[in-house]
Amino acid sequence: MAEEVRQRVDWLRREINKHNYLYYVLDQPEISDADFDRLMRELTELEERYPELVTPDSPTQRVGAAPRRQFGTHEHREPMLSLSNAFSDEELRAFDARAHRLLQIPEADPLEYVTEPKIDGLAVSLTYVDGLFTFGATRGDGYRGENITQNLRTIKSIPLNLNHTWEHPGAKRAFPAPRFIEIRGEVFLEHEEFRRINEERAEKGAPTFANPRNAAAGSVRQLDPSVTARRNLDIFTYAVGAVEGVEFAGQYEVLEALRYWRFKTNPEIRLCRGVDQALEFCGEFDTKRLSLPYDVDGVVVKVNSRELQERLGSVARSPRWAIAYKYAPTQAVTVIQNIIVQVGRTGALTPVAVMDPVEVGGVTVSRATLHNEDEIRRKDVRVGDTVVIQRAGEVIPEVVEVLKDKRDGDEIEFRMPDNCPICGADIEKPEGEAVARCVGIACPAQIGERIRHFASRLAMDIEHVGPALVNQLIEAHLVGDPADLYFLTLDQLMTLERMGEKSARNVLASIERGKDTTLNRLIYALGIRHVGERTAQVLAEHFAGLDRLRNASVEELSAVPDVGPVVAESIVRFFPRDETKTVLEKLRRAGVTPREVARPAGEQSPLAGKRFVFTGELRNLTREEAEEKVRLLGGSASSSVSKNTDCVVAGERAGSKLAKARELGVAVISEDDFLRMIK
Repeated sequence: MAEEVRQRVDWLRREINKHNYLYYVLDQPEISDADFDRLMRELTELEERYPELVTPDSPTQRVGAAPRRQFGTHEHREPMLSLSNAFSDEELRAFDARAHRLLQIPEADPLEYVTEPKIDGLAVSLTYVDGLFTFGATRGDGYRGENITQNLRTIKSIPLNLNHTWEHPGAKRAFPAPRFIEIRGEVFLEHEEFRRINEERAEKGAPTFANPRNAAAGSVRQLDPSVTARRNLDIFTYAVGAVEGVEFAGQYEVLEALRYWRFKTNPEIRLCRGVDQALEFCGEFDTKRLSLPYDVDGVVVKVNSRELQERLGSVARSPRWAIAYKYAPTQAVTVIQNIIVQVGRTGALTPVAVMDPVEVGGVTVSRATLHNEDEIRRKDVRVGDTVVIQRAGEVIPEVVEVLKDKRDGDEIEFRMPDNCPICGADIEKPEGEAVARCVGIACPAQIGERIRHFASRLAMDIEHVGPALVNQLIEAHLVGDPADLYFLTLDQLMTLERMGEKSARNVLASIERGKDTTLNRLIYALGIRHVGERTAQVLAEHFAGLDRLRNASVEELSAVPDVGPVVAESIVRFFPRDETKTVLEKLRRAGVTPREVARPAGEQSPLAGKRFVFTGELRNLTREEAEEKVRLLGGSASSSVSKNTDCVVAGERAGSKLAKARELGVAVISEDDFLRMIK
């Protein structure tokens, strides 16, 4: 291996780490997403070709560990103490007076405090040995926590290596990476990501998380790190535990060191002289926190000096030098005047309470979510009820409790409507699921998401029809269902903002190309509930034509491998709907005629029953096209090499999969060999 390859890999890692830091920590990106993807792709390809260069701190190692059966335990070298609470200005002043008394410092001499927003998330400890991220754990009982190292590796604002050659902007001094250090932080989810996760779970019929903190805690405790990686967790670091090789004069210097090592620290932190300034910060932040994109439930007030911290010491499980100033719960009492139903972008129906306006946490609200019909029944919420509502950072609050002693007998029970309040289509609530859904394929409330899915790469693959254009088309009333894309004209597109003639022609050309598609892509594009990419492929192979699929019974569908009764019921309900028939007829008139798929070949095919893996760059086919040909000829395609793999097709610059195949003695052929085989 040439030395220049090793140097290139080192350079790529430094560049990727730097740009990760600029993007995820400082929010100051210097390069485009496409340029970043190119760097990451080059590093991945080089590491596949030269697996001996892969290191634990490489950016490519943030995701990829196999799912775990259970978490082990990790012992904190220095305990993670909890904090005492102050619920009023008087209690914070009492804390200040007690610190003065224990330190034998006159109260007239103000102590220096660091005030830090108390993030409502999950406390974790990150252990670094010689600068490398080695262990990550939950707080647990303060002495031992769960080992969640692989999951924490997926959080891009956590550096995997503290050694670097470039400094944090504005750093007052350099902090060499210590031999050993425990970094303490709080993992959290921003409100927008929390809503996205809950919408995704509701779409799958899974129970939703009650709040961002629960979602963050559930995400870092996933046994499969790839699930954690998809949830866009973030972290603010704020303290150190055990440390060897570096000393700090105070808490504020600890934060400077964390920033120097490229950790994310909260930008709202303030150095205060005396308890009056600390209280001033707490008062100001009580209002500001409501506009932040994450949840804050208080302010942590810490004595800055490390020497004074040591003199103050700890009692039981709490330090005497720090306290949490907690804000009053953001709750209020009001009356429900009506319960309406909103339809989300995935068709999920959410009951919403319309209430007498009331101030909650400094914001006047008049609506609160009731989640779903089962939740309404569980809490026994009725129109006319007096209720306690709570706002915890989300845009819309929730009903926490019904004050049943306030009832006068005129309250009205809620019943979910039989038809969608937006488009009038049927509503379905499959057995065992909490969420009711509108089944209308052209429902205005969900049309944007349906069209985006329809045009996506794995569906109809309409290249120039992205989310922004879809939104413009809907706002201009140019499309009402996915099939309307094929009837757009040049004049219509050119009326859209920032749409010139060349761009409009590119859009029309990509839509025209999308007419030439395969049956499995069309089935997937229709957005049938429970029918993903793989199931669409199986259905296309089995039924060969769309008409046969449309007329199939539940029994016929259930007999297809990988389908089952739940998917079969969903398909049988989908095709007879008037909205579905309208869209399919418009697609036919537009000339969308998917190529019928021949059933997988039988024993005469050399690929029948065999498992293939593709690696490296193919010249004549895309990876998806090659895998599709394997399936059409009766074989199966996998993304990883194992002893059950029959054949590996190695393209140019094949990497670690090729090495694994040779190690296991799996047959390896070239792309040309594969093309001859399928002919």
